[in-house]
Amino acid sequence: MVYEGSESERERAINEWLPVTSNRNAKWWYSAFHNVTAMVGAGVLSLPYAMSQLGWGPGVTIMLLSWVVTLYTIWQMVEMHEMIPGKRFDRYHELGQYAFGEKLGLWIIIPQQLTVDVSSDIVYMVTGGQSLKKFHDLVCPNCKEIRQTYFIMIFASVHFVLSHLPNFNSISGVSLAAAVMSLSYSTIAWAASIGKGAQPNVDYSYKSTSNPGKVFDFLAGLGVIAFAYAGHNVVLEIQATMPSTPEKPSKGPMWKGVIVAYLIVAICYLPVALIGYWAFGNSVNDNILLTLENPTGLIATANIFVVIHVIGSYQIFAMPVFDMMESYMVKELHFRPCLRLRLISRTLYVAFTMVIAICFPFFGGLLSFFGGFAFAPTSYYLPCIIWLIICKPKRFSLTWFINWICIVLGVLLMVLSPIGGLRSIIVSAKDYKFFS
Repeated sequence: MVYEGSESERERAINEWLPVTSNRNAKWWYSAFHNVTAMVGAGVLSLPYAMSQLGWGPGVTIMLLSWVVTLYTIWQMVEMHEMIPGKRFDRYHELGQYAFGEKLGLWIIIPQQLTVDVSSDIVYMVTGGQSLKKFHDLVCPNCKEIRQTYFIMIFASVHFVLSHLPNFNSISGVSLAAAVMSLSYSTIAWAASIGKGAQPNVDYSYKSTSNPGKVFDFLAGLGVIAFAYAGHNVVLEIQATMPSTPEKPSKGPMWKGVIVAYLIVAICYLPVALIGYWAFGNSVNDNILLTLENPTGLIATANIFVVIHVIGSYQIFAMPVFDMMESYMVKELHFRPCLRLRLISRTLYVAFTMVIAICFPFFGGLLSFFGGFAFAPTSYYLPCIIWLIICKPKRFSLTWFINWICIVLGVLLMVLSPIGGLRSIIVSAKDYKFFS
């Protein structure tokens, strides 16, 4: 059904219905815990594994460099949200369209942002299912074995309900709980690793014995770290929920929230990565909580914390996808904005991510493949390219050099790390049976 009324009234009514622009009264702390929930997720649990693939020196250097580079690029995005007077870039693709042109901007941003958001949700489905299974196996070691497929379905059942919350602010409670959980299970992971201490035969050399194997593992490790810094794909959408006036633009409270979020990210990431690798060396699993078996009660609790956290993370990354789907159906296909449309489209999306997660539950390989292929552009260098186009810093100035260094590092990450991730998936798939 075509929406009635004048073009401006129709546009305003649609924007008041769409998830990203329907509510603009968020506080600065919403930015903090939304960004923590978006960034700290499946990635933190695999950082000791990434360290085992990279080694002490390169691993620490790449982690710190990624933290600095992505903090800089997220600052750029917060600044560019209202860089043009009277205009708010509420979505990543709107900023891209302004920089690259209406059509080219869509084709550059939308495929990459969709890949990031959808792949994150697939990985969170896998993580949720794995952690539920680990919890079950720990608390009931003598119970009958239940396939991981069923645990992924149990995890998905939560999202068949939560996905119908209308906008970012309506999931703020879920997001806050998720952010608290991320700090909790990260602390459990590194504290339990300290409790275990360095294992008797701990080995810090590369696991692969062949040179090609070492290279592929190194590239996969790069992708895992890229995946850990993924919040940029939702940062403009989060900022769009904040009130803004010429006197008090939204970038003030948004940046305050980002700083708090990045400090929490550092508190979560560095101890888990360094202590986890110190304790287990190259024998660490691609999910540190799967490596830790004791104390049973504590590790079981940490796995439930992970489940609660990735429930929030799934919703944060799903919201921009819902916004894109609903925008297209209402603006281009002229469907009437209604509950039934939302119910059908969002249910189908959750079902799609669940089926893909059940078919391809290769956690480590998925992280490194998607981390390099899609996360590197949107987090590491696309903001720098857009900044160069819009702000036009003087050639060979410090800002110009910093942006080009970030672009070069990001492109290298995008090209190299999916190679390692794809190899990890192929190796894992050798012994895999569907729906096991």
